[in-house]
Amino acid sequence: MFVRETETGPLLVTSASDLTAASVCEFAFLRRVDLKFGRAVEVPPDDDVMLARAGALGDEHEERVLAELRETYGRGEAGEPGGVVEIPRPTAMTPDVLAAVAAETEVVLAGKAKVVFQATFFDPAQRPARPESGEPAIAFLGFADFLELRDDGTYEVQDTKLARRAKVTALMQLAAYAEQLDRLSVPVAGEATLILGSGERTSHRIADIAPVFRRRRARLHRLLLASFAAVGADGLRASAPPVAWGADGVTACGRCEVCEPEIRRSRDPLLIAGLYPRQRDALVAAGLATIDAVAEAVPGVADGSLAVPGLTGAALERIALQAAVQVETEQAASGSTAATPPSVRVVAPAALAALPAPNPGDLFFDFEGDPFYRETRDGTAHWNLDYLFGMVDEREEFTALWAHSLRDERAALERFIALVRDRRAQYPGMRIYHYASYERTHLLSIAARHGVCEAEVDQLLREHVLVDLYPVVRQALRVGSRSYSIKKLEPLYMGAEVRAEDGVVNGAQSVVEYAEAAAQLASADAAERAAGQRRLDDIADYNRYDCVSTLRLRDWLLDIAREHGVSPASPDELAGSGEPPVELSRVGEQLLELADTETDAAARTALKLAASAIDYHQREQKSFWWAHFARLVDPVEDWADTRDVVVADAALSEVVEDWHRPPRARVERRRVRLRGEVAPGSTLKPGTQMFALYEHPAPFPQWGGAPGARAARQIEVIERHEDGVTIEEKLPNDAIPFETLPVAVTPGSPPPAGRQKGAIEEWGSSLVTSKQLGVAPQDAVYALLTRARPTLVNGAGLVPPSADEALAAGGSEDARTIGAVLASLRGLDHAALAVQGPPGTGKTYLAARVIRQLVERDGWRIGVVAQSHKVVENVLEGVVAAGLDARLVAKVPQGGKLAPGAEQPGYTVLGRDGYAAFFDGLAGRGAVIGGTAWDFSNEDRFPRRSLDLLVIDEAGQFSLAPTIAASVAARRLLLLGDQQQLPQVSQGSHPEPVDQAALSWLLDGGETMPESLGYFLAETRRMHPALTEVVSELSYAGRLHAHPTTLDRSVVGADGPGLHWRPVEHRGNSTSSIEEAAAVVATIERLLGAGDRPAAELHEAGGRPAGRGRPLTESDVIVVAAYNAQVECVSEALAATGLERVRVGTVDRFQGQEAAISLVTLAASSPEDVPRGLEFLLMRNRLNVAISRAQWASYLFSAPSLGDGLPASAEGVAALSGYLRLTERG
Repeated sequence: MFVRETETGPLLVTSASDLTAASVCEFAFLRRVDLKFGRAVEVPPDDDVMLARAGALGDEHEERVLAELRETYGRGEAGEPGGVVEIPRPTAMTPDVLAAVAAETEVVLAGKAKVVFQATFFDPAQRPARPESGEPAIAFLGFADFLELRDDGTYEVQDTKLARRAKVTALMQLAAYAEQLDRLSVPVAGEATLILGSGERTSHRIADIAPVFRRRRARLHRLLLASFAAVGADGLRASAPPVAWGADGVTACGRCEVCEPEIRRSRDPLLIAGLYPRQRDALVAAGLATIDAVAEAVPGVADGSLAVPGLTGAALERIALQAAVQVETEQAASGSTAATPPSVRVVAPAALAALPAPNPGDLFFDFEGDPFYRETRDGTAHWNLDYLFGMVDEREEFTALWAHSLRDERAALERFIALVRDRRAQYPGMRIYHYASYERTHLLSIAARHGVCEAEVDQLLREHVLVDLYPVVRQALRVGSRSYSIKKLEPLYMGAEVRAEDGVVNGAQSVVEYAEAAAQLASADAAERAAGQRRLDDIADYNRYDCVSTLRLRDWLLDIAREHGVSPASPDELAGSGEPPVELSRVGEQLLELADTETDAAARTALKLAASAIDYHQREQKSFWWAHFARLVDPVEDWADTRDVVVADAALSEVVEDWHRPPRARVERRRVRLRGEVAPGSTLKPGTQMFALYEHPAPFPQWGGAPGARAARQIEVIERHEDGVTIEEKLPNDAIPFETLPVAVTPGSPPPAGRQKGAIEEWGSSLVTSKQLGVAPQDAVYALLTRARPTLVNGAGLVPPSADEALAAGGSEDARTIGAVLASLRGLDHAALAVQGPPGTGKTYLAARVIRQLVERDGWRIGVVAQSHKVVENVLEGVVAAGLDARLVAKVPQGGKLAPGAEQPGYTVLGRDGYAAFFDGLAGRGAVIGGTAWDFSNEDRFPRRSLDLLVIDEAGQFSLAPTIAASVAARRLLLLGDQQQLPQVSQGSHPEPVDQAALSWLLDGGETMPESLGYFLAETRRMHPALTEVVSELSYAGRLHAHPTTLDRSVVGADGPGLHWRPVEHRGNSTSSIEEAAAVVATIERLLGAGDRPAAELHEAGGRPAGRGRPLTESDVIVVAAYNAQVECVSEALAATGLERVRVGTVDRFQGQEAAISLVTLAASSPEDVPRGLEFLLMRNRLNVAISRAQWASYLFSAPSLGDGLPASAEGVAALSGYLRLTERG
């Protein structure tokens, strides 16, 4: 931002970069604005060497793209069509010069240049001056990297970014430039592109960015105008005080170079090590506004007389003690002229049991890596290089494995693994010590990137060879330092061997030095190469010191352990986790080899997906187990917000049934009511198997875990509560009854894969054979993976509903789509057909009638599979209701038999493994049978290709891997679902998106099904047209419309149909809001009638006599809450007013249900209060499901400030934009 004086007054000139800066830290931005207004303020320079290097590399990236475009299109001339035209930079930042350069840009655009580089936009009155209020005009100045003319005559905004993923600040720039094109009446493409440092191009809909951009720009303008209006006592703007730290309504990041001095000056609680911003806000709100106040609160926290809303007792105790130790260190240092090591408190000596006994073969390891290293292979840019694997042994002898290229990195990993393998053979109990998670995560990522040593790295982790000292320090000690980095701990144990102040002194400098050394080593000049080698030597010295520091830290911790009577872990405790090792399939390797030589892009992608699918289940299991093992050693606060975690408060928890042995039970068990903090988004359904965690030492033997780690026992959830759960746990065989309570409940392990892995490998092997023989694979899933257009055996495309063939197959005009699906399925072979059914469009109705006809008329044998038994059973009940003989519809119940007292379903119930007998009894007739991917992948239950059709219901939640596994039982696939509703959830991290839902993969980010790929059910019979329009715009690209019969339903005496936003002011709420609950109850009372007010009336065709309706009742209303805590809050408020029969639940509960009215409550007060981020809360899929439960109207309750934030991801921006569009409608 800069200020220019004009004839009409001051002009504030802003840019897209200002929007970015204000979004990152409003405080820092306003301090720099203060400087521009001439105020007395010092702003520290932004001299981060890593940022400077990133900026230089970003310029190089832009130049590479420019060179590629010039090579493709040639150079152009202003005003002439075609070519690449570069707009010169303005010679001065005055309005006249800027206007002239902007006018030149308009000439180039009007001339239809193919590419415009550095297009200049200048809008001198983006916000016109308001002389009556003294507000100046605000201008916009922008320089777009590239504008490319598309074939449809629109210009697409393109921006180069060095990052490897789309950053939200870059998206704001795209929206800013798109808006400028629109202002100039230049046709602008609906999508913009980021050209990332990897060479990848990511496409982003302007409609998914613009609402957030407009909100952020309005916020920027308000900040600027408020600063501009501030004056000092003399009435001058320059003498006004600068923006104050902690100013109301001004957000601060708390991390940048501008915030840092203010944090120190004000003694802000952010000085406390490990404090989260949300915790800081809770402390300040409770009157603990400085680190000193928090330190002084230790006695009150300890005796329980002081509590802070929003913080558990354990968290507050940890924070207060940390503050006290830091203040103690400062006080000791203030009276000494010599360097003073930080104070230390040993708070949990038992945590030191995580240290293994020293072994002469122990290594102390540290990586040096460059995140900006770039290397191009096969036309693709690859980033990041771990250029030094450094380690010392117990004698402090240093070994350096250098890597100056990605090929070298692979070789270094192989040498490192070989070195460790030999050393373990010589010293069986040796460990590799490191500090913080970088070494562990990068060993995994390097192995995955190069496809080598994955099993060996996995083995090192499973057998606890790597020992991270960071969680040991965090749990066992409180150190009087603001940072727990190893460099801040070194004064405690390195003695006189302090780090040198010259040479390489930190990781950022190491990166920059390495980049300069690499350039020098490539020089032809011997002196330059020698200088480069000296730089490498300095880096090696720095790395060696880090390794020695890790060794000395280990020894210092062992000394503390001995002082507290804690013995190192015994060899028996180091036996490993017992989890199966990673064994990657040879078939996967063959598929990748075929992908490398495949020339067709779609086939190459399909082969890579197939390769990833082979080991999908192992990766899912491995990802879960490493997260689980991390929870056993990491500080609780690091994982407390993980979904399906309950952190128990020991003071509030209790045993509700002590150890006992029920009749006919083999082991004793007890029930425990755990109260505490429930992580957002947790389901915790009764009957779920989870883990209960106990602090070390556990009250029962625990083998296979990391030494000193928490112990884990499998438990069952009995009941879920707002503030926790009731669990049942069984007594271990080798334990005696104990009183100790768990400290947390954490997610249970994923179910075993059964025969799925073998089925996928078998499928992949057949794919390899086909490719090696040069034969096109005849397989439904392969066609799905290539996103090939379904083709009938006669070579034609899918039968459209408008065709005579569709009418003949469906039998009536209303059944044309059913007929089209039937006709297409009959004409398909070894192919997949997809049907997308938005809410209320009759997806299950269609499926049931398609299945009935194929069974009755064609004698087909059809399987039905889905993510859950309940979904499968719903389809089967629909098939019976459609008229198919129940004897031809069958399923084995979940668990192998019906639960005691369960109602007999309408279809045939089979006994466990009753599939073969069922088919044998059909005497050649068709039938439909339900099951899971476990069933259909099992050849003993369903012989390969024995089914004519496999129907996959809720395919928007059914990932590609189980799709492959189940598909081996059938010749054709019918995908039914809606990827715009609740999404698929995955545990693991996979090389290719094989964890993506099948329907989502097919549509490749699209909102609706194209006619060429399948069928889109575009007519809803549930929602009134006014509400359908809202949902259609939110999630279905405007293609969804209401059936005329929806006009036969109305609610008289209520608000009109559609969406109604009800803003509710509140502050500090995270997952529950009594304010929103009260507003929800008041609305329901108004709808159902309260006091003298009559209830609204529901009028439906075919109901009461014409003109008469019936009063709305509690069954006509549902409340959809974003969080379980809000479900409890609303339920209590409803019960207090006698409305306890109103259904209340989360989105997950209500999918598939409907009511005349839905009320949606989001609960969180602001973006900062939202756990798990706005991406989860405002996900369009979830809002779609919540709103579309309603037939007449939906009410959305939320805080006005909820839309003020800037999410951390592109997906979050799209979600927030969708929400903002809803509020604009309401």
